[in-house]
Amino acid sequence: MNSTRVLASFCQEVKFKQLPDHVIDRVKYLFLDFLGVACRGSIEDSSRSLGRFIKEESTGIQQGVMIGTRGKVSCLMAALANGTFAHAIEMDDVNNESSLHPGVVIYPAALAGSEKLRASGKRFIEAVVAGYEVMIRLGMALGPENSYRRGFHPTGTCGAFGAAMAASKLYGLKGQDLVHALGIAGSQAAGSMEYLAQGAWTKRFHAGWAALSGMIAAQLAKQKFKGPETIIEGRFGFLQAYSEKADPQKVLEGLGSGWEILHTSIKPYACCRYMQPPIDAVLQIMKDHKLKAEDVTEVHLGILRAGALLIAEPREEKVQPKSIVDAQFSMPFGAAVAILYGKAAMDLG
Repeated sequence: MNSTRVLASFCQEVKFKQLPDHVIDRVKYLFLDFLGVACRGSIEDSSRSLGRFIKEESTGIQQGVMIGTRGKVSCLMAALANGTFAHAIEMDDVNNESSLHPGVVIYPAALAGSEKLRASGKRFIEAVVAGYEVMIRLGMALGPENSYRRGFHPTGTCGAFGAAMAASKLYGLKGQDLVHALGIAGSQAAGSMEYLAQGAWTKRFHAGWAALSGMIAAQLAKQKFKGPETIIEGRFGFLQAYSEKADPQKVLEGLGSGWEILHTSIKPYACCRYMQPPIDAVLQIMKDHKLKAEDVTEVHLGILRAGALLIAEPREEKVQPKSIVDAQFSMPFGAAVAILYGKAAMDLG
């Protein structure tokens, strides 16, 4: 079965009038969360660095808002900026089964596209729902652990497809053009897990780059640029190239029986999603047993196998984080914060 074509056909038919009220409400809820994390993320050093680059390179019509700033830039650069800003503090939304952060990719593309085309709120919501559907389904088919072991960050790789779908919906692409947009996105899917080394900022960039890539894919397809029509399932397609144990059935499994955006949640803590449940557990144990930091001599935590690669290994590096990025991906650091402060929110004052 041509998964690429079937998925594109389904998303093409997503219409606002068919969406249940609770799905529409979820889009709005997650959009508010996205705006909040993007505003806070815009003041990070990585965001200021990217912002300087974008302002130097911005030319032509400037319709896109860079969240957290007073200026406008091109819509393509706005997507790049806002995705990067929103991913900077590790508080963006998350889908557990796919281990993805859809909001920091889909919303920047949908927002920039809506600004460029002056699209209605209903079209914006259609685009977001379709983008989440594509991105999450590809993430589940890849399998998070498989993706990590190959060295790919799934938010960046799957995100390019989701952003392409969101942008394509806004541009009104249909049929072959929509399939080609996904095919073009597949040649832009990127994101190296080596961001875990040396406190690098590139993970934050992955979300913005995916949003930008998706918009480029949609605009090229609109101009009749051709991409491979079997980009998902093909012999050298996305699932084969980015995972050793992909489950192709998950791309279309249950398609139309529900909406993947409903399986997306927000984070309470500014760190990797794999650290959040253990932090909750530590806080609950400390509270239930009225423990103080000096009462704790040793901590043993169970970590999901896929997450161990990110937050627990190699041990010698995780017990001595040297940067904010290191800390965001260090389970020992997260547990220590919870024990020492009795909470783990960004504001520990």
